[in-house]
Amino acid sequence: MGLNMIVTVKQVPDTHDVASDAMKPDGTVNRAALPTIFNPEDLNALEEALKIKDRVGGKITVITMGPPKAVDVLRDCLFRGADDVVLISDRKFAGADTLATSYALKCAVEKIGKYDIVLCGRQAIDGDTAQVGPQLAEKLGINQITCVTAVKELSDSFITAQRAVDGGHEIVKSKFPVLLTVTAEANEPRSPSAKKVMMYKNIDKKTTDESYDETYMTAGDNAALTFIKEWNVDSIKADPEQCGLSGSPTKVKKIQSVVLTASNTKQIQNNEQSIAALINELRAEHILG
Repeated sequence: MGLNMIVTVKQVPDTHDVASDAMKPDGTVNRAALPTIFNPEDLNALEEALKIKDRVGGKITVITMGPPKAVDVLRDCLFRGADDVVLISDRKFAGADTLATSYALKCAVEKIGKYDIVLCGRQAIDGDTAQVGPQLAEKLGINQITCVTAVKELSDSFITAQRAVDGGHEIVKSKFPVLLTVTAEANEPRSPSAKKVMMYKNIDKKTTDESYDETYMTAGDNAALTFIKEWNVDSIKADPEQCGLSGSPTKVKKIQSVVLTASNTKQIQNNEQSIAALINELRAEHILG
């Protein structure tokens, strides 16, 4: 039957390597000073889209918003099996919080126009808010299924998915179009394809104000992209006042460096009696349930 899918991904700072210059004076992340990686749960969202394509066919378009260097994650998406990729990049997007980010993504999705499913990672490791996906669904006016751990059934007009809830799971059915936020529990992302790495290793980006090219929604599996689309504020017809810092009500008022040091250490003997006493102490302090 074939489904048109849009996946939103993000290039994020590697939180395992955070230095003292990780933040700017205005409270925004100093991304230029930090190494970057593919946001982990966005990889799960891409993998889930690829699995759906494997099951029923279709096309996958990946969108990311970020500086020019963010094309790295788009190349990675092509290496793994995405059909088309779009970079949303403009200085006017800088400093965006989740509200401004979801607005820009909404404008880009509407420019693409034709879709059945939008897939996002549950949350990004640089903010841990889990807000962009739900906000995007709200702005698009479509159904959403959050914290998806498995896609159970697919038809021409409906999807049935399993989502994680406190204490277990629940099964939810929705008509298309629908937005899914995908968790790390959902799948194990596949590795890049050596064939596709060779196919796309020299792909370039190109700025275009043209409407979304339907060619890539109908092209065959062997039709390789020749460039990465790059859209700015004007390309997606976004209101500059709703983008970047000007469209972000969330402001960082103060940054405090917290240094954790060891104190009040206690050595526990390696025997059952000492371990049992430690467990009882932790329970008494409500550290363990």
